[in-house]
Amino acid sequence: MRKQGFNPRHNLLACALASCMVLGASPAFAQSTAATLRGQATAGGTITVTNVETGLSRKAAVGANGAYAIPGLPPGTYRVDGGTGSRTITLAVGQVATVDLGTAPATPADDVTNLEGVQVIGQAVAETRTSEVATYVSPKQIEALPQGTRNFLAFADSVPGMAFSQDNNGNTRLRSGAQSASAINVFIDGVGQKNYVLPGGVTGQDSSRGNPFPQSAIGEYKVITQNYKAEFDQLSGAAIVAATRSGTNEFKGDVFWDGTRTPWRSASRFEEQSGVKAESEEQQYGVSFGGPIVRDVAHFFLAYEAKTYESPVTFNLGRGFTVSELPSDFQDEYGSGVFTKPFDEDLYFGKLDWSIGTDHYLELTGKVRKESEITDIGGTRFSSASTSNINEETRVDLRWQWTQDNWMNDARIGYEKSFWSPEPTEFSNGYWLADGNWWDTIARRGGGDNYQNKGQKGWMLQDDLTWYGWDGHTVKAGMKYKLITVDTLQQNKFNPQFYYDINESLTVPIHVEFGAPVAGLGDGTVTSKNRQFGLYVQDDWEVNDKLTLNLGVRWDYERTPSYEDFVTPADVVAALRASNATLPNSGVNVEDYISTGGNRKADNNNWAPRLGFSYDLNADQRNVIFGGIGRSYDRNLFDYLQNEVAVGSWGSFSYNFDTALHPCEGSNCLEWDTAYLDPETLRALAVASGSREVYLNNNNLVVPYSDQLSIGMRNIVNMGGNDWTIESTLSHIESHDGIAFLLGNRRADGSFFLPGTTDPPPWNTGFAPFTNMILAQNVLETKADSFLLRIEKPYTDESRWGVNLAYTFTDSKQNSPINGWPGAFNAQTIDDYGWFAGQAAKHRLVTTGIYEAPWGITLSAKLTYATALPRYVQDCNETSWSLCHFTYYVPKEKFKQFDLAANKEFAFGDRVRLRLRMDVLNVFNWANYSGYNDWMGGANEPLSASFGTPNAIALPTRTLKLSLGLSW
Repeated sequence: MRKQGFNPRHNLLACALASCMVLGASPAFAQSTAATLRGQATAGGTITVTNVETGLSRKAAVGANGAYAIPGLPPGTYRVDGGTGSRTITLAVGQVATVDLGTAPATPADDVTNLEGVQVIGQAVAETRTSEVATYVSPKQIEALPQGTRNFLAFADSVPGMAFSQDNNGNTRLRSGAQSASAINVFIDGVGQKNYVLPGGVTGQDSSRGNPFPQSAIGEYKVITQNYKAEFDQLSGAAIVAATRSGTNEFKGDVFWDGTRTPWRSASRFEEQSGVKAESEEQQYGVSFGGPIVRDVAHFFLAYEAKTYESPVTFNLGRGFTVSELPSDFQDEYGSGVFTKPFDEDLYFGKLDWSIGTDHYLELTGKVRKESEITDIGGTRFSSASTSNINEETRVDLRWQWTQDNWMNDARIGYEKSFWSPEPTEFSNGYWLADGNWWDTIARRGGGDNYQNKGQKGWMLQDDLTWYGWDGHTVKAGMKYKLITVDTLQQNKFNPQFYYDINESLTVPIHVEFGAPVAGLGDGTVTSKNRQFGLYVQDDWEVNDKLTLNLGVRWDYERTPSYEDFVTPADVVAALRASNATLPNSGVNVEDYISTGGNRKADNNNWAPRLGFSYDLNADQRNVIFGGIGRSYDRNLFDYLQNEVAVGSWGSFSYNFDTALHPCEGSNCLEWDTAYLDPETLRALAVASGSREVYLNNNNLVVPYSDQLSIGMRNIVNMGGNDWTIESTLSHIESHDGIAFLLGNRRADGSFFLPGTTDPPPWNTGFAPFTNMILAQNVLETKADSFLLRIEKPYTDESRWGVNLAYTFTDSKQNSPINGWPGAFNAQTIDDYGWFAGQAAKHRLVTTGIYEAPWGITLSAKLTYATALPRYVQDCNETSWSLCHFTYYVPKEKFKQFDLAANKEFAFGDRVRLRLRMDVLNVFNWANYSGYNDWMGGANEPLSASFGTPNAIALPTRTLKLSLGLSW
């Protein structure tokens, strides 16, 4: 399949790649978290930089044109010797800082070996000559700004174009623009944390209240929303680039505790209505410690953080029923109608570094994450029907950096293992209490239906080299190889789910749904040993003292054997070729979904050019025009690809039972027998029937990608003696080839809908003996035009205050009513849906401020305002039920939240500090919502009075959080 839109010319890219490889002698670079220092100095001289806290030292020769460059520097404070003297500067994560030493004032060089116990403050160097649309999150912001959870990604919310959210279940999401959370990637110490199986972008962040990394181990990070360079892979949205903390030449440690309890939070609107406030509690605590093993040579750092939650949930009975109308066992389990659900997390991180002279640097890091929680509870779902979820992750990475006069090699080897494992809290039959129709739920109890185990594990080898011996150029290229085994177990409805009509019988069901293995095809488990390979080359070319060009291209390839080697079962092939989908007007070519085991190939057309520029109007780094155009490839989530095998081998079955009020006939109609309460009896029945749903992947699936275009201006303006950064950007982003699942069934004449109708789809039609064919296709698209504005006065130790304003205007759209799992079953093709408003707030404003008040008190604040996101609904308010169609609306409620924090430190001697802190989240207790009543009403009915009314709260309500800490 040929990509549409921004299509690179492969011959030119190949020439560019070959040219750079010749000029650079196989150069490379992938230190996405490391900083680069460059500038002008005395020709023929030598520049030496030394980290004042660790003793790490690097040298570089100054070229004949007076230019120098020193890449691969961990963020921190450095003494720079050379040129006309010495300077002390602070470099941020991933920064490319320009420092001209030939004109720097001469200052005495401090003796770094005698700095123990002395705080060295370096001058922060602003990065303006970059094409990236990027914002830095500083250690001071992480330390001081109000925060309800120690998820370090929450601070990315203050970046234009980004949105961090927490739903009523406490699950967190970070999104970039109009794309889903899966489009981002987080790079920690240069290693991508991509989730290859599940949504969320980062391993462990799908349906989790937990944190991806201990915040105490994060030094700082930056968020690149656009124009990231070719070293960044496996994303089509934002790149979050974080650097972890390291041990220094001083022993330093910190312990903390923070928490909140029921009396310290306001009741939600729904708790106020019920008159019952659920017991809740949140606690977070941890310790971090680091120091020297051998001074100036080797160091260590350790961090541990834990989180325990008891979060409130409320039962809301369906169909207007009251508790007194429920059966006695339901009443007993309902209790007060308000419950809490527990969550526990443990996070561990360790780091060792070793400098061998000035040429070699070794670094070993490890991370372990363990979570357990109860989910799937609330609303009509009682606690016995809940899910017990285990979420675990382990990562280990070894890095060797080798530096010479004009090049640096960075080699890594890593191992990762991450699994998400929900299973029913009770293994018993599920009991759904219905009102008439089996789908009209009043409440449910008994064994739940969520039973999965999905994850990834494997090895990574990465090698990168930077060559800066070509005047005016920093040439980079690199490769990455990963052998990743992706595993899924998907046995949903392992517990049969029985439905009972409260108007008829509480012991004889009217309907049952269950899962069962398919004879000869497996049991819902899928394993695929995937191989990933990536190459890139990049040239950061300082054409002159005003113009910088960033020219790069990368190519990525992934082989997925479970998809490419799959053979469609013979009975499915026969049914496909005999189905109504083969008729001329069906719009389906069934041969596109029949795999022989040899007619599918991995997508190898993933060439991604990335071109950026910055133009410094006065060559003083204060007024810079920047922009760029590029393509970036993400990847297909294995959770989507695996359905072809998993659903094909663990079928989903349903039967109706013939009762007085619910008579039925046909092959899926049964006379009730108590033997059916035995799951094995049901599964034997399913094996005999052979009727099941079938998922089929298109034989030519490709990788989703985005094309990005931006132009902007960055200014440094001095106001009141302080430098302010003002950055404005116009952005256009299009994403293509996202996977969606469409219904392949067709009616007797090959049509999807009956003539003159728009509903219902042809479920269970035209695909005998199977029920439904579900077709996976590359069809999803989004488009977003944005204006991004950032105004920042950085916090400095001299001014003792800082502010940041981030405003985003976004006009976005998408070609489907999908928000979440990509089922698109209500139209024959994706084009039949038309375009809908996209999942990005039209207006979003986030402002933050930090102020060092008298008496050693640090005050901080954060204000967030955003218009509501669109909600996609089915409109059946027509003259007939057969005219239902999808539309969208935007709730009138805005998102508003104002947070405050105050921190006071008490000194005990020269090193020990005691911290007392108070955070007040959502000070004005503004009500924000994460769910609404989306039912508009039926045919020939007036618009439902409850349509568009909120039914789920977005956390937090007004909450007081107290914190204690001790550092030394």
